[in-house]
Amino acid sequence: PANVNETTLYSVGVSKQAVVSSLTISNVTDTATTATIYVKVDNAGATDANAILKAVNIAANSVTALTLGITLDELDVISVKSATAGALTFMAFGQELS
Repeated sequence: PANVNETTLYSVGVSKQAVVSSLTISNVTDTATTATIYVKVDNAGATDANAILKAVNIAANSVTALTLGITLDELDVISVKSATAGALTFMAFGQELS
């Protein structure tokens, strides 16, 4: 994310479902920082209860890959947060189902 605010990575569309098989987090800077990832049912608020990673250290100039297999329903959201603006890029991989 370009800033340190929580940002939507993926949102399931109306009348859709999705399976997210993996996520990657890339630290594109020379400084370690932390990453947080939330899975929000029906786009609920981001809380400790729906954090799948919370303030996990991501080493400088590294990539962290997570194998997940998360099933998401209509209007569910994956959101992400970086402790350092512009340091991390997040990617989600999977399949959206209708």
